[in-house]
Amino acid sequence: MTRHVALLAYPDCQLLDVSGPWQVFASANALSPQPLYQLTLVADAVGPVDTNGGLAVHATHSYHQLNRLLPLDTLLVAGGSGVIQQREIVAVKEALCEVVPQVRRLGSICSGAFLLAAAGLLDGCRVTTHWRHAQQLADEYPALSVEPDALYIESNGRYTSAGITAGIDLALSLVEADHGSALAGRVARELVVFLHRPGGQSQFSEALRHQQDAGPLRRLLDQLHANPGGNHSIERMADVMAVTPRHLTRLFKRHLQVTPGAYLTQLRLEQARLALLNEREQLSLERLAQRWRLGGAEQLRRQFQRYYGVSPSVYRQRFASSHADSLQESVSCR
Repeated sequence: MTRHVALLAYPDCQLLDVSGPWQVFASANALSPQPLYQLTLVADAVGPVDTNGGLAVHATHSYHQLNRLLPLDTLLVAGGSGVIQQREIVAVKEALCEVVPQVRRLGSICSGAFLLAAAGLLDGCRVTTHWRHAQQLADEYPALSVEPDALYIESNGRYTSAGITAGIDLALSLVEADHGSALAGRVARELVVFLHRPGGQSQFSEALRHQQDAGPLRRLLDQLHANPGGNHSIERMADVMAVTPRHLTRLFKRHLQVTPGAYLTQLRLEQARLALLNEREQLSLERLAQRWRLGGAEQLRRQFQRYYGVSPSVYRQRFASSHADSLQESVSCR
């Protein structure tokens, strides 16, 4: 069965919000014996649509023609700076509301959630969006339960995702739901991305977090990131900063809203997470815990579940499934 997927673009939408998910579905088609997805780009009118990066995409249908595309399996709304204007346009909201009852999956990429929210299509749902816009979304649409740190969320048949590349994560999860992890894994490898970051995983890595508001802690954090598994006692960290341990804790709480110990644990968990994806080593949880000074296997398992929302074994299995398929491909090609 070929599933019809439509993406809604508009002037000043984010190019990758359109092209990222589109390419996931297109790659699934290319890697299958027969087309799995029919793709349609929709806008206010047929023709070129200027994205906020200056590159135009070509819409083949107007949203006034959405009824002609039914039945639709999936309808995704791109994000971008132009969404603020789009949510004020009555016609686009009416068009969405009219077809949604006949769409199996409705979703948004990044700030596209603002358009769906303005149309009343996310009321009562758990949703996410780009971290920069999460508070605004929560303030302006109190009927939504906004989770600012998630990559993507499914709630009541509505799918929302965080900024830009998270749209690829969301699309991969849809392909996986439709056709299994083997195909989704092949698509992920084709696009050179991981299959897949769990939807509940944080939008941020600690390496990105510390670049924003580290202030006087930047020199110390650079050392921690360079050697996360080192013996970084609070006394040694305080010596690097030439302050007392108590004052160091105050600095961490002021600039990063965590204690030094919690920050280091998060950093080490991120290294353990990356190590779980290392196909060559396949280290046990006990070895990973020892390498990154995270206690024992059970302690690592609890901390991983708390921070990433999935167990280490589930996280590894999701990547290992694509690796096993890759090996099968290699054998078949010989």
